[in-house]
Amino acid sequence: MIRIVVDCFGGDHSPKANVDGSLSSLCRHKDLQLILTGDKSLLEKELDGKSYDTSRLEIVHAPEVVGCDEKPTDVIRLKKESSMIKAVRLLRDNDDVSGMVSTGSTGALVAGALTRLGTIRGVIRPAFCPILPTMTGGVVGICDSGANVEVNSDYLKQFAIMSSLYLENVYGVSKPRVALLNVGVEAEKGDTIRKEAYEKLSGLECINFVGNMESRDLLSGSYDVVVCDGFSGNVLIKATEGTALELLLKVKDTIYSRTAYKIGALFQKRMFRDLKEFMNYQNYGGSVLLGTSKVVVKGHGSSKAVAVEKCIEQAYMMEASALSSKIEEAIEKYDNYEE
Repeated sequence: MIRIVVDCFGGDHSPKANVDGSLSSLCRHKDLQLILTGDKSLLEKELDGKSYDTSRLEIVHAPEVVGCDEKPTDVIRLKKESSMIKAVRLLRDNDDVSGMVSTGSTGALVAGALTRLGTIRGVIRPAFCPILPTMTGGVVGICDSGANVEVNSDYLKQFAIMSSLYLENVYGVSKPRVALLNVGVEAEKGDTIRKEAYEKLSGLECINFVGNMESRDLLSGSYDVVVCDGFSGNVLIKATEGTALELLLKVKDTIYSRTAYKIGALFQKRMFRDLKEFMNYQNYGGSVLLGTSKVVVKGHGSSKAVAVEKCIEQAYMMEASALSSKIEEAIEKYDNYEE
């Protein structure tokens, strides 16, 4: 059995989305057990009348909720009865609990994971790696996307190793094409850190490094993994998502501007629906925190049930594929960094 703990409070649609997503995951995987943390009475209310295997679902009472505006250090010290911190403690203290999923405060989750769980042996810094769809029907991982605003070339080297293994083992991508986010595709482009990273990634045998990538090519399908610092990665993702959403709104406004366009749109209704679903981040899960000693998945704060289910699926696949062990082996073999 694979046991995963789900923090059921902190998201915009909690606890309903967390509970419904958890039940869907239980139906999908018969070897999955879930622990739900949160206010027991509210969780039981959400579960009332729903069919599920009670032997594979447990509730741990945690009445406090972590707000997104709270200082991470205060959360760790003062909110020990919160659904998030109890989930982290369950993950830390129980060998048979493999991972956790949370849609709550990113800062508090990262702080809790680092102070309570620690990192895989040899990993310098954990990194977030969210997934976006590409124009060719695949996915692309962005590592890092916010956990490390400032990096050096050694950080980027490890991000490349971890995220390449993630795409290979969880998404089944053979020899993932790894790119370095830069201001141009030429090898000599970028600042000192990017130039040093380019050289180190070029000589790394365990990854399929394909060179620099400009931000406009993120969704082209030419890359499977993009390595970057957390600041640039976060800006890259939000700019890409924002542009896509605004374009969809523009298309909608244009259609409603003329009767002829409306008539034409009726014949393309299914196409527009498919396009909307293609760009819907709810269908692609959350950002996994690569490099922590146990599996941690951070879902978007506005995650609905389908997104929570996808997050649990990510955590399940990371554990089922023994990703942490593979990362440790690769870091030990291909990286000799000493801080």
